[in-house]
Amino acid sequence: MTTNANTAAAPSTAAALSTTAALSTSAAATSTATGTTDSGTGVATAEAARTRLDLAKAAPKVFRAIIGLDAAARAGLDPALVELIQIRASHLNHCAYCLHMHTNDARKAGESEDRLHMVAVWREARHFFTPKEQAALALTEAVTLVADGGVPDTVYAEAAAHFGDQELAQVLSLILTINTWNRVALATGKVAGTDERTA
Repeated sequence: MTTNANTAAAPSTAAALSTTAALSTSAAATSTATGTTDSGTGVATAEAARTRLDLAKAAPKVFRAIIGLDAAARAGLDPALVELIQIRASHLNHCAYCLHMHTNDARKAGESEDRLHMVAVWREARHFFTPKEQAALALTEAVTLVADGGVPDTVYAEAAAHFGDQELAQVLSLILTINTWNRVALATGKVAGTDERTA
């Protein structure tokens, strides 16, 4: 006697689909019970709950001035270096909004995941970064954490050894700019995962 393979498999498939549906329902119930959501829903909910002012609307001249400073600071700098500086400052300032934005920008520009993961611990992973990038990251840390001990001569001298005066001035300006953006985002409650540049 022969057995139809499709017929024999049908109950098993139905049972598997039934089990999958039950697991999906259970997972959804668990998600609802624990308050977890997918990232898109979470971002939208957080943005809807945001009550702080929008600096771009409340002080448009100030906001445009910061944009102008940002554009002038980054002009002519290596785009990869720009993102490394912005990512490191955003780590130090705990600015999730800017960190999300600049890691995404870096990925779009072709930055590797390995280097992105190592930015926060670059001193222990120097082989991922050029000496010039290391000097910029050290200067970023010193300027961002200036209240902890100023900008040490050794850090400044190392940066000056890798950048000419004009380029160093622009790197310094970029560090000042991202620190300003971090403070704007934190003070006004910007939500990580949103990007007002595309609004």
